[in-house]
Amino acid sequence: MPVASNADPIRTVTTGVVRPFFADADFDYAFRCALGATGYGAGDLGMWLATAARIVDGDRQSWFAAWSERADQLVRLADATVAADPVGASWAYLSASAAHSRALGAVDGLPAEQADAVTVPTFRSSRRCWDAMIDASGGRFVRVDVPYEDTTLPGYLLRPDTSGSARPTLVMTNGSDGSVADLWASGAAEALDRGWNAFVYDGPGQQSMLFERHVPFRPDWEAVLTPVVDSLVARPDVDAAALTAYGLSQGGFWLPRALAFEHRFVAAVADPGVVDVSTSWTAYLPPEMIELLDSGQKDVFDHYMSQAGQDPDTARTFAFRARPYDIDDPYDLFAAVRRYQLRDVAGQIRTPLLITEPEDEQFWPGQSAELATLLTGPHQIVHFTREDGANQHCQPLTPRFAQATMFGWLTAQLDARPVERR
Repeated sequence: MPVASNADPIRTVTTGVVRPFFADADFDYAFRCALGATGYGAGDLGMWLATAARIVDGDRQSWFAAWSERADQLVRLADATVAADPVGASWAYLSASAAHSRALGAVDGLPAEQADAVTVPTFRSSRRCWDAMIDASGGRFVRVDVPYEDTTLPGYLLRPDTSGSARPTLVMTNGSDGSVADLWASGAAEALDRGWNAFVYDGPGQQSMLFERHVPFRPDWEAVLTPVVDSLVARPDVDAAALTAYGLSQGGFWLPRALAFEHRFVAAVADPGVVDVSTSWTAYLPPEMIELLDSGQKDVFDHYMSQAGQDPDTARTFAFRARPYDIDDPYDLFAAVRRYQLRDVAGQIRTPLLITEPEDEQFWPGQSAELATLLTGPHQIVHFTREDGANQHCQPLTPRFAQATMFGWLTAQLDARPVERR
């Protein structure tokens, strides 16, 4: 998800009936995500609350330390019990992976030298824990490397059992900086409970593809998702006629973009709908800077951006957000991010699409409704409210409520398929 400073007006949101856990907006949102995920076994409510109690509000170093130390504790538990109790160890590995991912979310606020030193090791710690959970699954969960250009995308097919039966499969596309552990509580666990498969993967610019292979983002996600689908439909344990898709956070842009060209999904969910990724960047620019960007005045734009970059916090945040795009020059970066938009292709989407629209959406407000106006194919908007505690980006505190809605709609779409496709 995008990163913003505390002073950014777009981050000033009404939290409704749920009071903030932290005054720092980034901390508060990330902690809501962590609490919501406990409903699917990613951590424990009391353990996460105790972790939060050790954090100094707004202090990135204390956030990083608290979550890293909690992850280390969980790894010790998992390593000590995996031989005798793989079920319990699996929970501990998953929770440790999630905790390391929470720690990683604060590295942009650390001093540059420290951030550089801990980013890749922290990611690898999180991924090692995830892989340990995969290995402890008794063969239910398998690695699937997806051929992609001159390399592969790391993927995982999560199956409810080892029977090898062809099953409906939910293909999950993550956001800009989410981990595969985040996807467990964002739909994978629910898919397994329904006897479906879930497929999770890292695409260009995400997690392992960024940190270890240095492959940046790309806007044309059909070049990513089509190879994923090709790999899955070739497997006997995937029902090729019962594929569904889910795009989380910035995946709410990537998935609809791919759906304009990839038509093998029965139905899909964008959580939320993202028509133009760049608005989460340009919202922080004064009108004069937007005019420079629009008129192509690169040198003047870069000059003013260099002045803003003299503030260490701003410079770190900008570097963090720029890294997945692999572009250092400010003008070129903003121009590139403006290519991440759906207005030119949304009319080509034929796949029935459910679009979430939570109150207090802090990153792309209003864009779910905008996407709906651009679609010519079947679609529906589902609204989530603060009165249900389901406000803010991707409904962090109510994943079970949101996913009951999502899977109810997806199941109805599968049931409505023509007989020949079942």
